[in-house]
Amino acid sequence: AYAQNGMVATSQPLAAQAGVDTLREGGNAFDAAVTTAAVLNVVEPMSTGIGGDAFALYRTADGDVGAFRSCGGAPAAATRSAMRDRVAERSGVDPAAATMPGAGPLSVTVPGTVRGWERLVDDHGARSLAAALDPAIEYAMEGFPVSEVIADMWTAAEALFTERHAREEYLLGGRAPDAGDVMCLPDLGGTLSTIATEGADAFYEGPLADHIATAVRERGGLLSADDLADFEPEYVDPVSTTYRGTEVYELPPNNQGLVALEALNIAEELDAGRHDYNSADRVHYFAEALKRAFHDGHHYVTDPEFEDVPPLGAKSYAAKRATTIGERAGSVSVGGPGTPPEDGDTVLLTVADDEGNVVSFINSVFGHFGSGVVVPETGITLQNRGSSFSLDPDHPNRLEPGKRPFHTLIPGLARFGDDDWAAFGVMGGSMQPQGHLQVLANLLDYDMSLQAAMDAPRWRYREDGSLAVEDRFPEGVLPKLARRGHEVVVRPPSAFGGGQITRLADGVISGATEPRKDGTAAGF
Repeated sequence: AYAQNGMVATSQPLAAQAGVDTLREGGNAFDAAVTTAAVLNVVEPMSTGIGGDAFALYRTADGDVGAFRSCGGAPAAATRSAMRDRVAERSGVDPAAATMPGAGPLSVTVPGTVRGWERLVDDHGARSLAAALDPAIEYAMEGFPVSEVIADMWTAAEALFTERHAREEYLLGGRAPDAGDVMCLPDLGGTLSTIATEGADAFYEGPLADHIATAVRERGGLLSADDLADFEPEYVDPVSTTYRGTEVYELPPNNQGLVALEALNIAEELDAGRHDYNSADRVHYFAEALKRAFHDGHHYVTDPEFEDVPPLGAKSYAAKRATTIGERAGSVSVGGPGTPPEDGDTVLLTVADDEGNVVSFINSVFGHFGSGVVVPETGITLQNRGSSFSLDPDHPNRLEPGKRPFHTLIPGLARFGDDDWAAFGVMGGSMQPQGHLQVLANLLDYDMSLQAAMDAPRWRYREDGSLAVEDRFPEGVLPKLARRGHEVVVRPPSAFGGGQITRLADGVISGATEPRKDGTAAGF
């Protein structure tokens, strides 16, 4: 899609249109990002919500490049011994053998979304938070038709809702909605209305905060009202590298942006992009670069306030790692604590306006409907980011009170030239840095258009050591990969994430979103 005044690309058409309407009404890209994210909280609620975290990379109209992180940490009461005891009590295992639960109340960390929305609009927007939330409130109260991919995701997560209030809010007559069914989320709409009227403090302090904390603790979790009241978002310095002359920006730890940068640097060191696009060589060398980066990232990336993280994004580091790659697949462990299921997903949106603002924004509850804990009478689904911690005292990402977990979420930003910027990203847990690597290589090594770069068949290195591929690769590529030692498995499109990109160059804004999601790129 092409436009001159503004563009929004995201995974659901109603959300994209709400962002475009915000731009038409005088908002800028930051206002549109928050509006779009808020609508996604309603129309794609299994992927995102106000019970989760939010992140942004951006380039402002003044030329500033920045990174924004609104990510909560573990509750103050979440010591490893307390967690082991709670897990043992709930599951009957020996406390010494306990591991972090993948969902449920013990996986809940402090939500960062609402304060993040407010801070981003106050600092960079042209409109109010209340104005940004209006479309989301309308869809929650008056209803919206469910789109196809989202309906499938909703059905897959239906069994999470075991409590009556959660089933009444998020199911339709006791079942997940089908495509085309009209859903209303009145409790969520009421909570969003309260936030619009009273601001983010209504979520983090007072009766609503007490209600959230009580709901978690009554179900066996550790979150307190003080944990919520103490939370503040932060601006951080982005990390970056160059690939084929393009500067690529990512979020620093506790996010996995360094994984994407290391993979790009190793691929450049190997000159992986010299191989024919339709060859097994191309897939092999890019995948091997990614495997090394994953191994390092899953071992080292954690909250930098608790543990030093090596310079994984440095060219010199990549040069050493590239020497370990040969013509056959290497045996490299990439699994980490809390690794999400490959069909898990979240939401990304990209926005650009005619003032020169370019924003890549992510909002997530991690797994489908997060922890599965829905706060009664609020529609708030709380995230399960705590599942990314380890209870191993020697692991860099070990659980500690107040510590932020390893975060998969990485919005992307690229500078192709002085007046040529793109906001981009590919969702899907550990698919994210793999998607960044493949989309950027498609654009920079193979000169694809934005849409072609998003649509192209993908591979994915999995935590079990296999190499997953879509079934659209040219004939002969997959057997050649197998002969190189890769364990090749074919997976459906849902296993390869969902991406968006918006590019502002020479006064023209272009955008693309891919067919693995329900999304659209809309402009005016």
